Amino acid sequence: MKNIRLFSPSALVCKGFLAISLVAGTAAWADTITMASTTSTEQSGLFSHLLPAFKKDTGIDIKVVAVGTGQALDMARRGDADVLFVHDQAAEEKFIAEGWGIKRYPVMYNDFVIVGPQADPAGIAGKDVVAALKKIAIANAPFISRGDKSGTYAAELRYWKAADTEKGTGYKACGCGMGPALNMAAASGAYALTDRGTWLNFKNRADLGILVEGDKRLFNQYGVMVVNPAKYPQVKLKDAQKFVDWVISPTGQSTIADYKINGQQLFFPNADK
Repeated sequence: MKNIRLFSPSALVCKGFLAISLVAGTAAWADTITMASTTSTEQSGLFSHLLPAFKKDTGIDIKVVAVGTGQALDMARRGDADVLFVHDQAAEEKFIAEGWGIKRYPVMYNDFVIVGPQADPAGIAGKDVVAALKKIAIANAPFISRGDKSGTYAAELRYWKAADTEKGTGYKACGCGMGPALNMAAASGAYALTDRGTWLNFKNRADLGILVEGDKRLFNQYGVMVVNPAKYPQVKLKDAQKFVDWVISPTGQSTIADYKINGQQLFFPNADK
């Protein structure tokens, strides 16, 4: 009777590699969290600067899903994110009050601006965002709106409400991110509301320039929140909280302040306020 070899050396080697791969894969999974974020934090280039510094300090990778703030909050409500980095304070506070997140932390701010053709056919240049929108409406000047569930669009709607006017026939909502909206505005010589960070990192400006800035109503606050694991046990609470603790720490705050384009600071940390 022939001897039967249950395991060949090659099979044992293969099984060893498989075991190592499974352990490595599990470790990689454990050290990666998903962050749902507004598009401005990514399209401004901030995350390319911020997240490598976080990984260097903690070993944790972050997978970013950059969408409008409303969509980011919806992702979290479905349990598809561990942490949020967004900029619609009223919506964020509602999210926390409904129990979807643990706590909201202010982390940084910048501002919104209105950009448009430098010839400024509607004559909006100045500091008053509401007066500017009224002039755009009266002139039926082209205006590209994001028209999505973003924090930028939520701010735009507040300004239109304050203007108490119809938007005019030149108003177009693209249902798109800030970058595509700016591309459309540049291609058509239209006005648009944008966060300053995305604008400073935007390359395809054509004839567009900043026409309205400095109104205190254009203040743009960002917040960070961990999704509540009581709603979704799969939330990686420990690693998500490490990110929050790091980004509001002196190290994280100084890393945010250090991010500049052509010498201009894009975001201003204010976690201690």
